Amino acid sequence: MGIATTRAVSLVGMQGHVVEVQAHLAASVPGFTLVGLPDAALSESRDRVRAAVTSTGLPWPVKKITVNLSPASLRKQGSAYDLAIAVAILAGTDGPTSPGMRTTGLDRVVHLGELGLDGRVQPVRGVLPIVAAAVDAGFPDVVVAAGDADEARLVPGARVVGAASLAEVVALHGGPQELVREVVAVRPARSALAARLPGDLADVVGQERPRAALEVAAAGGHHLLLVGPPGAGKTMLASRLPGILPDLTDREAVEVTAVHSVAGTFDPGGGLIRRPPYEDPHHTATQAAVVGGGSGIPRPGAVSRAHRGILFLDEAPEFGARVLETLRQPLEQGELVIHRSGGAARYPARFQLVMAANPCPCGLAIGKGLECSCSPTLRRRYFARLSGPLLDRVDVQVEVLPVGRVERMEGTSEPTAAVAARVLAARQAARARLADTPWSTNAEMPGRFLRDLLRPHPGLLAPIERAMSDGRLSLRGVDRVLRIAWTIADLAGRAAPTVTDVGNALLLRTGGDHG
Repeated sequence: MGIATTRAVSLVGMQGHVVEVQAHLAASVPGFTLVGLPDAALSESRDRVRAAVTSTGLPWPVKKITVNLSPASLRKQGSAYDLAIAVAILAGTDGPTSPGMRTTGLDRVVHLGELGLDGRVQPVRGVLPIVAAAVDAGFPDVVVAAGDADEARLVPGARVVGAASLAEVVALHGGPQELVREVVAVRPARSALAARLPGDLADVVGQERPRAALEVAAAGGHHLLLVGPPGAGKTMLASRLPGILPDLTDREAVEVTAVHSVAGTFDPGGGLIRRPPYEDPHHTATQAAVVGGGSGIPRPGAVSRAHRGILFLDEAPEFGARVLETLRQPLEQGELVIHRSGGAARYPARFQLVMAANPCPCGLAIGKGLECSCSPTLRRRYFARLSGPLLDRVDVQVEVLPVGRVERMEGTSEPTAAVAARVLAARQAARARLADTPWSTNAEMPGRFLRDLLRPHPGLLAPIERAMSDGRLSLRGVDRVLRIAWTIADLAGRAAPTVTDVGNALLLRTGGDHG
């Protein structure tokens, strides 16, 4: 009888749990049993492991093999356990068929990888958060597929070994070196699109008010709604927003990179993701594609991939009502919790929502709306697809009107670099003010904290109180106006907002109201 133990990691959402992989080999009727709540893909590892071991040149033990994945109450899924299962079985093999592997210290090593039938170690998703969880749990020694080694080494404190084949892993633990032969390492298949460089704001002619709204949204991390006719420049403005946002901090870069690692859209060749991501799903996208989902443990969708970046919904009223309403939780809480029968997964989702919308189906209901062919009822019904509770969570709402001939001929616009410098200075001012808090942008400040900041300036609230009395603002809207006012003050270099700042914030909040 032989027994050996090594480690793997189960990833549920973004949270990793270290799993003990224990193999028991007994002199009985040959068989292979895998216990510990494995899913279908993990149950199939029995065939992959057996084929990989024999293809490596090692004899398969003719014994009763039982592999336990502990804790048994935690559901496991995926093929990332293959390598750990194979190592535990081979290390537990005794007698003349034993490969002579060391068992001392094996239970302190995490093995991560899928096995091919030819014995090669295949890359898996989510390597960065998995290795980070192993290091946090006190298991810094990690063996991964050679194609995942660069990503695993991004985790501070991890001692990573990349292996292209099972034979290399066996030799690493004292097995026969002569079995190692040169194989081509499998590189991870990434679904990431080519990086899109944001255009320059200098390309946007005119549109002074929408440009100012874009700058305020970038400086404070505020959500933005752009309403206007087709061709006015809504999409162009939204696509320029990532260019004026500052680089991610180290902590934010790790968060964003971990999400994209789980989603399978991260290329480790460029290191951590340092620029805010930009996601723009089509309006026909399903709820699972936008929010996340899938069978078993759900995968992150566009909402989570946009964490610390931009989620742009072009033609927002054309999105499904269920898709739009599911945005309310992450907009308020900065994270998304997806429940399935196989378990619940938490994904970070602190993004900036940018929506573009036509005022009506034909898009011409601007000004007096003389060219619009839609009935008043049709206009109201079209924009009502954006529900009141959703719009109430959008800080800045602005109209984008067509550019006149004079603006086209004579107008000059500031380039992205000039606006980005002001945005960076405003973000730094906000970070300094919020240094002793868990928040980093004005959009994250809660209402009570805002009111405490403004307690020495009671006169600032007069315009807001009038707007509440007129029914133009909800209580949530009051807090959002105050956040915008702080952002305007930060952009101007003031220590606190003025009455004028509050008035401008109120205009940005209610100026685009089409409810």
